[in-house]
Amino acid sequence: MKGIILAAGAGSRLYPASLPISKILLPVYDKPMIYYPITTLLLAGIKDILIITNSCDIDNFKKVLGDGSSIGVKFSYAIQEIPKGIADSFLIAEKFIDNSPVALILGDNIFHGFGFSSMLKEVGKRDFGATVFGYQVQDPERFGVVEFDKNNKAISIEEKPKNPKSNYAVTGLYFYDNKVVEYAKTLKPSQRGELEITDLNKIYLEKNQLKVEILGRGFAWLDTGTFESLLQAANFVQSMEINTGMKIASIEEVAYRMGYITKEQLLKISEKYKQNGYGKYLEKIVNL
Repeated sequence: MKGIILAAGAGSRLYPASLPISKILLPVYDKPMIYYPITTLLLAGIKDILIITNSCDIDNFKKVLGDGSSIGVKFSYAIQEIPKGIADSFLIAEKFIDNSPVALILGDNIFHGFGFSSMLKEVGKRDFGATVFGYQVQDPERFGVVEFDKNNKAISIEEKPKNPKSNYAVTGLYFYDNKVVEYAKTLKPSQRGELEITDLNKIYLEKNQLKVEILGRGFAWLDTGTFESLLQAANFVQSMEINTGMKIASIEEVAYRMGYITKEQLLKISEKYKQNGYGKYLEKIVNL
């Protein structure tokens, strides 16, 4: 399975902070925001990742991440010249996807919770149909909303409905089989001129090929698109890291624990950050 991170938005809700740099490269506590979606894909067993950004920011992403070889994965890059919606990612990534199943995650989405790694590994093995994740929210009218029957089977999905049929929002993490590009090509722009990811999910739902995994109580899904949510995410990460002594979304640690790099490689990376706690943490991981 391959992975895509959509990191092409202007981030206008975070102006002026995001004027000089993509919001996806802004820090969330002690690491760039993009480390969080990268970690999610790594935990699903995905090592071949395409980052879709805009022409202004692509060099900054390459500077931060390189080609991924230092952590045993492959990063490649593509440009979305005009924001045309989330589903447009699959048209941009057609050659990259080739004939593989693919996961897409939005660059400003952060996931954390007990058992998530196991869930991701299981979902990452699926090569038929689509899987999305539902999360209970207080303001479902802001999201794509999934409705369930009495057996907890998804029966409808609506994009930003005025009268939501449930409180379950579809998060910014999606897994699809190798039919996704074919289906994406059939989509028509919505009233706001975008190819809607909800319309793509509806195709799978109508074919009875859509699974919805529920992220329950105690699970955190953070969309860092506003100043308030960005601060909330930073405070959450800080609190968890201080309380547990473990870092959230250290891509080097995850690569090591997934077996993508060796102890020696992790120690070499830690030297890069030896002047701060991040480097000391990586060094500690090796010695555990």
